Amino acid sequence: SEVAGLTKRRILVLPVLTPKLAGLWIGLVTPIPPPLGRALLESLSTDAVMRNHDVDSIIPPPESGLTGYRDAVRLALGRIERGEVETTWTNASPVGAPADPLPSDPDWAGEVVFTDERSLESDSPQEKVFAVVESIGGENGWYSFPLAWTIRGWLDRFVGGVGLHRGRRDPKTLHTGDALDFWRVERIERPTLLRLRAEMRAPGGAWLEWRVEPLESGRSRVHQRAIFFPRGIAGRLYWYALVPFHGIIFRGMLENIAGTAGR
Repeated sequence: SEVAGLTKRRILVLPVLTPKLAGLWIGLVTPIPPPLGRALLESLSTDAVMRNHDVDSIIPPPESGLTGYRDAVRLALGRIERGEVETTWTNASPVGAPADPLPSDPDWAGEVVFTDERSLESDSPQEKVFAVVESIGGENGWYSFPLAWTIRGWLDRFVGGVGLHRGRRDPKTLHTGDALDFWRVERIERPTLLRLRAEMRAPGGAWLEWRVEPLESGRSRVHQRAIFFPRGIAGRLYWYALVPFHGIIFRGMLENIAGTAGR
């Protein structure tokens, strides 16, 4: 708190330790998933102070000395601000497996597939448009209907999902496997393709994909596709319930991506 400048936070001390309830609360207001928050809270009942230093006879301590706790926190926060974090716990995927359906699967794979496909020409070159696409999510937002994305993120957290709190590791650059709010970067091919796989709680599998193709005279065309593989009746009802919002969310997203690239 001191190093991060959060010393003005109020602390309420409860008479009992309730890891399960507190874990759910942590899951709602922080990026930590409820199971991890609960495990961390349960560990508070056990001291974790290292007093045995026999390892020093096997692995000599660093000549420059050990890094103090506050210095370690300060270094970590500095790396986060500069976008130098190589990996975090948020990159662990709670859903998805190699055998799961993919948006590239052919029709004969036997899955019902719902799609929302749109395209738009932009006066900006391919590289600039893709740079905007690659910067989507996290602090940069989703370029359309912020309230709807916020509500969906809170609903996901409420049912134990990852929500929008994970953000993104770097504000401009994505890599395959990166966590991006409640999505995962499944494939990226600069400057033509970005495909995200949903890790939100939903009755089916979902993907969001952009393809950017160059046109003559330095212009480009953006293709946007939302894909959903429903699981049972619940999955179909879920898709149809969101259809009225697709026109607002997906059309606005595409138009704002092109507009941002132009600016």
